[in-house]
Amino acid sequence: MRIEIDQDLCCSAGACVLEAPDVFDQDDEDGTVVLLDATPDEGQRDAVEQARVRCPVRAIAVHEN
Repeated sequence: MRIEIDQDLCCSAGACVLEAPDVFDQDDEDGTVVLLDATPDEGQRDAVEQARVRCPVRAIAVHEN
């Protein structure tokens, strides 16, 4: 899986960080998403999918490699 973030859409809600803290973080200055791992292993799939679904502005895209 490969993750892409649309930084222009991110509203700094932080749901992604709560769901998958090994994959997502937030910028200390403006709170926007920071992608820690664009290609996480399959063990992170459920957490990443939950982060994608919970993002209020749909800024997270998950693609198959």
